[in-house]
Amino acid sequence: MAKKDDAPKTASVLAFERKLDPSDALFYAGDWTTRGDSENWPAVEVREKSVRGTISNRLKAKDQDPAKLDAAIENPNLQTVDVAALPHEADTLMARFTLRVLGGAGKPSACNSADYEARLKNAVSAYVTEHGFETLAARYAQNIANGRFLWRNRLVAEELEVRVRQRVKGTVENEWTFDGLAFDLRDFEAEPQAKTALNELTAQIAAGLAGDHYVLLEIVAFARVGAGQEVFPSQELILDRGRGDKSKTLYAVDNVAGMHSQKIGNALRTVDTWYPNAEGNDLGPIAVEPYGSVTTQGTAYRQPKEKADFYTLLDNWMLKDQKPDPAQQHFVMATLIRGGVFGEAG
Repeated sequence: MAKKDDAPKTASVLAFERKLDPSDALFYAGDWTTRGDSENWPAVEVREKSVRGTISNRLKAKDQDPAKLDAAIENPNLQTVDVAALPHEADTLMARFTLRVLGGAGKPSACNSADYEARLKNAVSAYVTEHGFETLAARYAQNIANGRFLWRNRLVAEELEVRVRQRVKGTVENEWTFDGLAFDLRDFEAEPQAKTALNELTAQIAAGLAGDHYVLLEIVAFARVGAGQEVFPSQELILDRGRGDKSKTLYAVDNVAGMHSQKIGNALRTVDTWYPNAEGNDLGPIAVEPYGSVTTQGTAYRQPKEKADFYTLLDNWMLKDQKPDPAQQHFVMATLIRGGVFGEAG
């Protein structure tokens, strides 16, 4: 009989590189009718604005005295913020980035247990044989086509066009154009209008994840938001603000407004519809995270006590030969594609 110490264990060193590798997105401005000739569109710049705010926060009971409130209102809330907006002669935001799709999905970049790595290799091989990467690739492709990566800029767009080019050694091999607003942000099962183009893009992403060939996509989105309207780059996280510093700092590269690659990646991997949702919240897909974390709600939808988190599913699969159902297999593979450090805690 095997000794307890001989039971398989999770590797203490276990790391995976991300396989969807986006660049930062940079913002440019122009007119919707000239988007076919957008190479020379000017950059959207970040500029400062000084504003006088008013008291609008919820007050404690002791501060609701009329005299105290009047005194607080007399003290102006002066602040300096970064803003980004289209010029008044331009009505369209162009966001441009590249996406590299890498092979070797499910293969660790670091693992200090040969037995565990062999188990992992067998499980991934079985997944690829049974399911392939088409299910995940289709969801990644739809998140490109629907312009989810624009975040708030998508929600304020009157029209949205997403163009995708696949380059091989600098030469355009494939090109697809999508009406971003024709795609549902919440339903991956809906029949898209551009089914053929979406299937072709899906096939290329799946081939990249499988390591069949190198895949580099150039993605350009045109969002018609209105002349002179504000647009929304990423906001920088400033951990140590001094008194008098700007209260909001926007991300820019050489004074070109932009969006962090991490935020782009978060949008592309918003494919998890397989999480437990006993309360029936109509949340839609969430980003693939080990615990199903949704920071804007302060909620983890994949709790270990429900055995729905990535670590429980992975350990049961690798160490106990308890193969998850297909939906949770997709989640585990999507987490490995996301990348991260998943070794046993010391």
